[in-house]
Amino acid sequence: MSDLVAVPSLHEFFKQMLVEVIHHQKLELAEVTEFYLVNLLAEFAESENLFTQDEGGRKDHEPLALLYYRALQEDRERKIKTLRRLGDVSLYKAGFFSSALRDTTVGADYYIQMGGSAYAQVAQLAQPGAFAGMYRELHDKFRALVEVLEEIAARGMVSSGSSAALKVYEMWVRSGSDRLHRVLIDAGVIVPKSGLPN
Repeated sequence: MSDLVAVPSLHEFFKQMLVEVIHHQKLELAEVTEFYLVNLLAEFAESENLFTQDEGGRKDHEPLALLYYRALQEDRERKIKTLRRLGDVSLYKAGFFSSALRDTTVGADYYIQMGGSAYAQVAQLAQPGAFAGMYRELHDKFRALVEVLEEIAARGMVSSGSSAALKVYEMWVRSGSDRLHRVLIDAGVIVPKSGLPN
């Protein structure tokens, strides 16, 4: 059984994880961008927030291309909202479901291209200031942020039990990712190449 960790809130949990992972990856982010990412992680922790509700009340994944097409038809404010959603969903899925996306027709690069482009457009449409800068940073560092979310997801998986840790191990074997290798070492699942300490 894995150890339970008490944190004041889901936001605080994701803040701790985000700070730890960006430190490991030597990535620098503006404070407003960190805040945005923590809120994004907390929002999508409730999986129904990844879905779009249709007119019949059913929730479904809206394809990224349809979100983008809809954004092109909307006025400025709604366009910003739709493009932001496109960026958020793309970032979250590319990070948390990168392994599953490798087996799809479009792959993770499609999500990275669509999401990065969406954030760049939001930065252009937003009023000049901190938020425009934040969206520019989300665009500029999109691929690095996908790697951050991938590591957060892997850390969560290895701490949730042996079957999930085995999935992370299998992902590492397939990808050879140094990031996943470090997560497995930190969790004690595998021994570093230097071997056990004396």
